[in-house]
Amino acid sequence: MDLPAALTGTPWSLLPPVLAIGLALWKRQVVVALVLGVWVGALLLTGNPFTAALRLGDRYLVSALADPDHASIVLFSTILGGMVGVLARSGATAGIVHALRRAVTGRRGGQVSTAAMGTVIFFDDYANTLLVGSTMRPLTDRLRISREKLAWLVDSTAAPVTSVAVVSTWIGFEVGLIQDAMAKLQDGGTAYTFFLRTIPYSFYPLLTLCLVYMVSLSGRDFGPMLKAERRAWRTGKVLAPGARPASDLPGSGDGNEGVDPGRGQAHPLLGGLPILAVILATAGGLYFGGLHEARLAGLNHPDLRAILNHADSFKVLMWASVAGAALAILLNVGARRLTLAEAMDGFSEGCRAMLIAVTILILAWSLGAVCDDLDTAGYLVRIAGGLLSPRLLPAVIFVLGAAVSFATGTSWGTMAILMPLVYPLGAKLPVEAGLPAGIATAIHLASVRAVMAGAVFGDHCSPISDTTIMSSLAAGSDHVDHVRTQMPYALAVALVAVVCGYLPAGFGLSPWLSLALGAGALAVLLWWRGRGPGMPEEDTA
Repeated sequence: MDLPAALTGTPWSLLPPVLAIGLALWKRQVVVALVLGVWVGALLLTGNPFTAALRLGDRYLVSALADPDHASIVLFSTILGGMVGVLARSGATAGIVHALRRAVTGRRGGQVSTAAMGTVIFFDDYANTLLVGSTMRPLTDRLRISREKLAWLVDSTAAPVTSVAVVSTWIGFEVGLIQDAMAKLQDGGTAYTFFLRTIPYSFYPLLTLCLVYMVSLSGRDFGPMLKAERRAWRTGKVLAPGARPASDLPGSGDGNEGVDPGRGQAHPLLGGLPILAVILATAGGLYFGGLHEARLAGLNHPDLRAILNHADSFKVLMWASVAGAALAILLNVGARRLTLAEAMDGFSEGCRAMLIAVTILILAWSLGAVCDDLDTAGYLVRIAGGLLSPRLLPAVIFVLGAAVSFATGTSWGTMAILMPLVYPLGAKLPVEAGLPAGIATAIHLASVRAVMAGAVFGDHCSPISDTTIMSSLAAGSDHVDHVRTQMPYALAVALVAVVCGYLPAGFGLSPWLSLALGAGALAVLLWWRGRGPGMPEEDTA
């Protein structure tokens, strides 16, 4: 394609993502907004409206689905939806909800359990999102917890915990980027050790997890989330009037949707074992698949970091979803909860429920490709160049990472774009400015981590982010409602992270003290602005 040099890497490159995001939030028509965004981007690149419409289909949509990693995510999501459909049809989902209901008391218990499950499944954000959302949704519906709250709990534990875990699919990618940057500068030491040293500077991810547990334990909310929780608690409506759920998986509500009359609840193990199979298959596939690839690469005794660095998480997710769906069908047919025909009907129903979410994902990837062709990220990086100074570097990098991630909808893409620029900048700029060695090191570590944290923050706020879309999908929430209710929480944490973390890091303040100050600030904010759903309207701050 002939790319007009006059438009790429200019302010015009911001038009497609800004248009798509703005229209989605304004009109609540995510699919239409994304299609228009991709078409406008193609128009900027081709200069012809008709040709742009052709390129939308034959280049961007086809390429988005033809990418093997994207195809794996689509199949993983669809097959996992099919598994949920089988479990709902057999009554296994109702059995899980009944078992959880006996162990979990009240709305706070439901929220804490959801957050804890999201924290425990730390090895992959996609697996985390879909498993936690689809498993906990029937329970949270029965406890009158809004779908918006469930989507926030899912989204705000998935990427944050995966990005700071010492073992996860993110770590191989992050360490690989650091390793490449270190090699170009001929730095000594190991990339994994450097990565571990950056974890205390993960102000946004760690403070997000802190807020998740504060909200869950206190039962207090503020902003649009409080309105959603009051609606769910007082009326039992877990979705807002007129909401369009990103998916409509069976097995929500009272835990019996999709169950044939008279069949009732199944033993919880008929649902629990397939879910456990997905978790174990993902963890085992990452280890053994990565071990095999590492040995093929010539590493006879690879450590865990090297194993994860060589693992193909997208293939593993495919294996896990197939294993879980197959086990769900075998167990429920073998236990005579379903005939084979009924099981396949349930599987088909679950797959169909994923159609809208998969469509949104493909369009979001297409928009990301348009932004790549227009060099949107490169333009954002260039306009931020004049703002960089040694002591402000971590804070500016965090904001820049958030802007790139928000505009492109990809946290991994943001890290891949910025890390090769930020690592050498963080290493050289403080030293050249004559700052003390300790402060210069702190700025370097904080700047590298700010790339990752900013990418997660931008991802949380962007309607075109794949993980945000998948959180809406798994929770059965209206996608725009999820973004609107999550954004005030994400912005609050980001502001605290900058004020208490990334700005003080430029002056050498201990990251542990920054985290303590940040947690205290969030606690004060929640106590000041937060209210429980049962409090009278006039008590709202």
